[in-house]
Amino acid sequence: MTRNERVVVVGAGVSGLTTAVLLAEAGAAVEVIADRLPGPTSLAAGAMWGPYLVEPKDKVDQWSRDSLAEFETLASDPATGVRMTSGIEASRHAEAAPDWATALPGFHPCDAAELPEGFASGYRFTVPLIDMPVYLDYLQRRLQAAGGGVEQRTLRSLSEPGPASAIINCAGLGSRALVPDPNVRPIRGQHVVVTNPGLTEFFSEDTGASPDLLCIYPHGDTVILGGTALDGDTSLDGDTEAAAGILTRCIAVEPRLANSRVLEHRIGARPTRDRVRVEAAPLPDGTLLIHNYGHGGAGVTLSWGCARDVRRLWTRK
Repeated sequence: MTRNERVVVVGAGVSGLTTAVLLAEAGAAVEVIADRLPGPTSLAAGAMWGPYLVEPKDKVDQWSRDSLAEFETLASDPATGVRMTSGIEASRHAEAAPDWATALPGFHPCDAAELPEGFASGYRFTVPLIDMPVYLDYLQRRLQAAGGGVEQRTLRSLSEPGPASAIINCAGLGSRALVPDPNVRPIRGQHVVVTNPGLTEFFSEDTGASPDLLCIYPHGDTVILGGTALDGDTSLDGDTEAAAGILTRCIAVEPRLANSRVLEHRIGARPTRDRVRVEAAPLPDGTLLIHNYGHGGAGVTLSWGCARDVRRLWTRK
């Protein structure tokens, strides 16, 4: 690896932008190529740090810890859109807390009086909550400050960007066609953005494998309400019935939301794979190709850890 080598990052979601930032700050001449800027799925995220149905567990645990440490640092700067926020994750069953939650600041099991009606167990902790439009804008500014560039266009193959010392594939769902990788599938997610009636703490329900999620993420003047997880659905069109269900579920937990005004709907398709793919592979012409995709609903949670692994693979070439 030498400084000023041209490196192309394909994709401008949270994984692509984070990876581009780390490589540009390491001295590469980074160019991000994406058909949408920023990526719509990342823009639609809630987003709270926390591993969400992703494998392999050993690597996911490390990637998550690396990202958590970075978000804790970023939370000291309001311009990043990252805040350390206290709140509750609860279950309607007597579920044990996941191991990743028990290590978070302020973790403790909830008393029955702290839980909404109908919930059997829960735990409180403090965790990074990320305002995605603000955060993605921060990443783009940081990339620009490091000398990185962005080109908005659609690629038909991973060899199309032209001469480069390395190509980093962070195309998410686009990897299904670009790699090609038939193991990547979409899981549609929808959030409703409403005015904030004064909430400062998050609430989320452990809904297991249900397609109907429940999360309440306050971001200053707005609150992100969720959500859905529809396996195999690629549509980015608004679903009024799903939105009504989200509002009903969230208002039942937090009645103050009944008077909130709906501001917008955010829809994305989580790029899901049985195992997150972060590995190097050569293109037919010998160009180094590094994959970084398949993060499902944990793209934000894994972003800094996976990007650091990409940087290590790039520096060892």
